[in-house]
Amino acid sequence: MSEERRVRLLVSVVNADEVEAALAGGADIVDVKNPSEGSLGAPAPALLRAVRSRVPSPAEVSVALGDAPHLPGTMALAAAGAAACGADYLKIGLFGSARPEQALELLAAVRRAAADVNPGTRLMAAAYADASRVGALPPDELPPIARHAGFHGVMLDTAVKDGASTFTAMGEDGVADFFAAARALGLVTALAGALGPADLERAQRLGADIVGVRGSACEGGREGTVSATRVRALRSALALSAGVSPAFDPPSAARRAAEARDR
Repeated sequence: MSEERRVRLLVSVVNADEVEAALAGGADIVDVKNPSEGSLGAPAPALLRAVRSRVPSPAEVSVALGDAPHLPGTMALAAAGAAACGADYLKIGLFGSARPEQALELLAAVRRAAADVNPGTRLMAAAYADASRVGALPPDELPPIARHAGFHGVMLDTAVKDGASTFTAMGEDGVADFFAAARALGLVTALAGALGPADLERAQRLGADIVGVRGSACEGGREGTVSATRVRALRSALALSAGVSPAFDPPSAARRAAEARDR
């Protein structure tokens, strides 16, 4: 993360074809996930590798490892595989590890596995703002656990995708308290969970380092398709400079289109 703590825009894609629109709109981080498997549903390794190949520096790639059950070995293996595929960030949701000691056991196993493959991989632990709806770990318990496990940062998301946002579930004060606790421990902070353009300024004001979107970046909502125009509008809402990501390579995009026509 930049030492100036400039907020970064993360856009989630569900296929490699959406990468071009995300970068053209100015995404700083292209996230890969599978919404059909949950809020933080994990994609197939082949998709992660395909997205990685289309996202040159300085843009980065993140991947969801899942709304994790309390299976430390299983999730450690998933983390090792994702790190081997070249993801810069790994995100894991504390879904099944509802007790602090379970959460620490799971996160420590994930960190060790990822570090064995690539010590530079950054790990983000996700708490659910609506944890009470699904019996997950309360968000306020996560920052010290993540710090103890050696994670790079923490994030808030929603487990139930019914249109209720993280701000609806926790309130602005709750989000602010979570961020303050994380920053006091030296953790990077990220916010996602049904965020619209009006929510992004609030997230930035409260000190989010990363804001993550899917539905508001798509034509047709969460199940739709990423739109460069909508991504640019989100950058505008964050008062970030307009324009394509520095990683966007139109000639490469053109070559891919030509290759597709030739197939």
